[in-house]
Amino acid sequence: MNPLGKDTFYTISTKSEGEFKDKGSKFIGIAFPFENIDELKTILSEIRTQHPKARHFCYAYKIGSNNDNSRSNDDGEPSGSAGKPILNAILSKNLSNILIVVVRYFGGTLLGVPGLISAYKSAALAAIENNEIEMKFMKTVIQLSFEFEKTNEIMKIIKEFDLKIVKQDYVENCIWDIEIRESLVEKVTERVMSYK
Repeated sequence: MNPLGKDTFYTISTKSEGEFKDKGSKFIGIAFPFENIDELKTILSEIRTQHPKARHFCYAYKIGSNNDNSRSNDDGEPSGSAGKPILNAILSKNLSNILIVVVRYFGGTLLGVPGLISAYKSAALAAIENNEIEMKFMKTVIQLSFEFEKTNEIMKIIKEFDLKIVKQDYVENCIWDIEIRESLVEKVTERVMSYK
């Protein structure tokens, strides 16, 4: 359950990095604003190219305002010792629409599972701390269809609720696609219907 409201979440504003070292191993946490799972392979591929001598590329992400769309990956580290601690760092800060990849350079000394859990979580938290946290809203797109004479009234609603016009078509009527905060859909729809 989201304490902010069902369509509100916190996320990071830009890409950031943070570092953690333990017994010669270096852990580089890289955080990304992340909304599309299809981008994951490309991001991982770019990071692997930038860090060709690194041993592991563990990650976790969370998309949306609940925990249904989250995933973690240990990339060869002992099960639950890397991806899960990264995801726990994300959850502990109540963040969403975020991907964190932690790159590990092995220093020659085994850290054990407790040491790995601590190192991966610390690197993930360092990446988050080097970023700006911002509040955002889950949005959806609705289509409005109205007569041309009603344009002024519809524009008043768009300004009042700070909506974004994504697409406009003019055939027999005006057909506009509007990006809107999810919790406002019902209220805006009622206002539009009152002008018809």
